[in-house]
Amino acid sequence: MHAVGFALALAAASVAPAAAQLNDLVSRSNFRVCSDPANMPFSNEAGEGFENRIAELFAESFGRELQYTWFPMAQGFVRRTLVENNCDVIIGFAQGDDLVLNTNHYYTSTHVLLTRADGELADVTTLTDPRLKGRPIGAIAGAPPGSHLARNGLIENVNGYELMVDRRVLSPNDAMLADLLAGEIDAALMWGPIGGPLARAAGEKVVMTPLLNEPGPPKLFYRITMGVRQGEDVWKRELNSKIRELQPQIDAILIEYGVPLVNDMGTAMKEAGEP
Repeated sequence: MHAVGFALALAAASVAPAAAQLNDLVSRSNFRVCSDPANMPFSNEAGEGFENRIAELFAESFGRELQYTWFPMAQGFVRRTLVENNCDVIIGFAQGDDLVLNTNHYYTSTHVLLTRADGELADVTTLTDPRLKGRPIGAIAGAPPGSHLARNGLIENVNGYELMVDRRVLSPNDAMLADLLAGEIDAALMWGPIGGPLARAAGEKVVMTPLLNEPGPPKLFYRITMGVRQGEDVWKRELNSKIRELQPQIDAILIEYGVPLVNDMGTAMKEAGEP
């Protein structure tokens, strides 16, 4: 038998017992969350992030005690937390990543452009704006906006900030915002759920502009789900039901933190309560 065919046959033969075993791994007394201890505005050990708030909302709705397993969200995070059965759900995970089984998405956000409110670029709304030419721009190395910067001839003036770091030690987006406010860079590109809360905290000093209509790939918007172990379809369906039930409260938490919410195609802003 061809190796691929053998693998499929083996998988088919083991579906029922594997599903039963995996479903039994989910705690029915605790809402066990895999989380980063120092990854604001998403989460921290003090429970101050918006994912902490969403976890509290779900734990209360399930009637279970909230329990965390802490591990830095870097290489090995899924294996050391979810796969090793130390917890049952990752609160925020991009749709389509096969490291986990994704629930339905509970929000969609996009990358944003931050500029100084008193600067010449305050009203820039797209990376195709010619006023960005020759300007120092901050961006996370390896993030999707990099391709758009290159396409628009802006890459030579980019100040790069690290993508994969231990947030207990480094905070690239905070450093980028500090450089923007200090005039070291004239614009900053960030993932919206990070840039939005940072812009809100900076108050009237910063303008945040969601990037909704950048031409060409890659896309700058992503649908965010919860992640569970592969094969845990029953648990996934339970979470999907809760997402539908709690969507207004989820939206309210995200908006409170300043997370820019967009429609499912990333082309327009979403208002609270919209499907």
